Amino acid sequence: MADEDAEALGELLMRAARTQRRRWRDALAPWDLSPHHARALHVVCTRAGTRLSDLAEALHIAPRSATEVADALQARGLVERRPDPRDRRAVVLTPTAAGSQVQREVAAARAADTRDLFTRLEPADRTALTRILRRLTED
Repeated sequence: MADEDAEALGELLMRAARTQRRRWRDALAPWDLSPHHARALHVVCTRAGTRLSDLAEALHIAPRSATEVADALQARGLVERRPDPRDRRAVVLTPTAAGSQVQREVAAARAADTRDLFTRLEPADRTALTRILRRLTED
């Protein structure tokens, strides 16, 4: 593959990723959540009793940043801190009823938006894209 072809393909891939991120950000607007906070809420809602260190690892951020994210979600009433039942010195994050509800609504909105985006492609193209992206993301 020629260098200019590889560069153009890389640019198209980045443009598609930016389009997806913009669409997700727009889909989150009704809840006034950033994509970062939405991902954190998803982690807390899907992992029973999430420690801050686990949140940081899941989001690939520094522990201090995880604390700030947890603080923001707690201030909005979406998560709460509780003593870790396995280690009283530690704290775990759990979703509130409101946090669980927001997570369900956000997940539904993002799924609908993603379906809308990918319906631009024929089924065979979606299958091929899935195969290609899996191949590109293999470690």
